[in-house]
Amino acid sequence: MPPKKAAAKPNVSAEELLGHYREMLLIRRFEEKAGQLYGMGLIGGFCHLYIGQEAVVVGLEAAAEEGDKRVTSYRDHGHMLACGMDPKGIMAELTGREGGFSKGKGGSMHMFSKEKHFYGGHGIVAAQVPLGAGLAFADKYKGNDRVTFTYFGDGAANQGQVYETYNMAELWDLPVIFVIENNQYAMGTSVARSTKSPSLWERGAAYGIPGEEVDGMNVLAVKEAGERAVAHCRAGNGPYILEVKTYRYRGHSMSDPAKYRTREEVQKMRDERDPIEQVREMLLTGKHASEEDLKAIDKEIKAVVNEAAEFSKESPEPHLDELWTDIYATEIPQEA
Repeated sequence: MPPKKAAAKPNVSAEELLGHYREMLLIRRFEEKAGQLYGMGLIGGFCHLYIGQEAVVVGLEAAAEEGDKRVTSYRDHGHMLACGMDPKGIMAELTGREGGFSKGKGGSMHMFSKEKHFYGGHGIVAAQVPLGAGLAFADKYKGNDRVTFTYFGDGAANQGQVYETYNMAELWDLPVIFVIENNQYAMGTSVARSTKSPSLWERGAAYGIPGEEVDGMNVLAVKEAGERAVAHCRAGNGPYILEVKTYRYRGHSMSDPAKYRTREEVQKMRDERDPIEQVREMLLTGKHASEEDLKAIDKEIKAVVNEAAEFSKESPEPHLDELWTDIYATEIPQEA
């Protein structure tokens, strides 16, 4: 089926626009601070930033309802913030502190919140896709009208378990939205060099799964497409695929110099397609907010992020006893 064109709604309210602006800016400022802390040596291991992709998760969260679930891969800080998780707990986890969502033991890639129905944060490429279908299976079994947003990237879209999951999800009419965050480069290989498919969402046609391509730099377009996908799933029609075309400004992780693309390409995207600047322009031209209003919002958000950073520095490191909690075995067998 041809992709549906997801145009932004012209009559969006000022309140809604301001909400999107605030949420996307929180993610941007948080990730910038995380990058700073990583450079200072306060964050160890891997750290994958969401800068540039903010419209994807903010738009889809705007289409979600209380009780809906989400699961994603390792580029997960933005997803946590968008679903309402406390920035202090996220930053503390990044720095490996006791006040983190995984008690300082999960780090950047492995955080969870049962309260916010956020099920990770997974470091194995595409491993979260079958898990997302499993969450949706539980909801169908319970008959609770919930849906699951299962996020993965263009690189993960070539993994075999994705298609095994497509088959089972359609066979069982599971209420799962497969969200392909296509930022065009996976770990560093462009889509043009990694697949001959003209699009990724159309692969679902082999299993009878409908879907569409979405402008992932336009938060209103993402929200509108998300509402179609959610309605499809809640109506009992099975899974839906959203291929959200987005772009990450930073490297794959903090250790990636991103030499596989030019600086000019990145700057052109920043200048012409930035998701936050698009909403900022709409607020100003529509006279929904003044420059002073937006500066005040930015100042407020920076204060929230700085508070989270200070909390993460002051929170103690986990006690050694924590090594023995939340694991399958608590005793080591003694040799005979």
